[in-house]
Amino acid sequence: MFKVNHILLMLIITLSGLSINLYAQEVIEQPEETLTEPLFKPFIERYILDELKQLRMEQSTLRVEVSQKVADAKLDSSDRVIRYTADTTNIIFYIITAAASVLVFLGWKSLRDIKDNIESITSEKLSILTNEYENRLNELESKLKNRSEQIIATQEEVSNSNLIHSLWMRAGLEKSEQEKINIYDHILEIKPDDTEALTYKADSLLDLGEVKWALSLSDQAIENDGTYALAYWQRACAKALLEQEDEALADIQVAISLTESLKDEIKNEVYFDKLRSNHMFQTLINDTDSLA
Repeated sequence: MFKVNHILLMLIITLSGLSINLYAQEVIEQPEETLTEPLFKPFIERYILDELKQLRMEQSTLRVEVSQKVADAKLDSSDRVIRYTADTTNIIFYIITAAASVLVFLGWKSLRDIKDNIESITSEKLSILTNEYENRLNELESKLKNRSEQIIATQEEVSNSNLIHSLWMRAGLEKSEQEKINIYDHILEIKPDDTEALTYKADSLLDLGEVKWALSLSDQAIENDGTYALAYWQRACAKALLEQEDEALADIQVAISLTESLKDEIKNEVYFDKLRSNHMFQTLINDTDSLA
């Protein structure tokens, strides 16, 4: 049975090598005109995203370890305090007993009175100490409970971050705008105030002709984060399609002021075609050309 599996494994490896060689030959034989974009860009983006994911997971693990060590240290401190209290109480009891014995020998009080007084004093002291350390233990228990809830919340946050990361990866590979919208909706179910997801969903809706819906999502994204330049850019695209030229130009200027690299995209944005004849839009294009 082992030999059969070994032969099948070698056959699979041989076929995989042949497939890779054929694919490499096809890539090499393709004309140079078809390679219009660098092939390494997706790998760089994938590497950066994987590094960010690894940093998030390491940060979560560090938080859990620190919280666990703090909790263990507090429990150990409480155990030492309780042992110290018990030893102190025994010493006090011995001192009181010795003093009572001296009093008996001196004939100041009867043995029964001394016994009653010792029991009363000891009970009172023990009651005070017990109440004090019960309160401390309750406080410690409350802190440990809060810390456990924080750890659980952190773990859930890390899990959601990993899921959102995988969804963004899927959205980057998806070709259908409707499928992209479904992925963005899934992200918004996990994180309803995700400004980036709202903005990219608005972009997909523009491609599907849902201009008013895209405008509403852009407004919501700007309300969540007023410093996100792409949200203003998407709203400018929607307003340009609705022929609200002044408002569209105002949003374009805000977007450029937040991210200057968007200046290079003005001439290539197809949703600004209705603004081509606008004097202010022409001024923006001329300013971009002069800077270039």
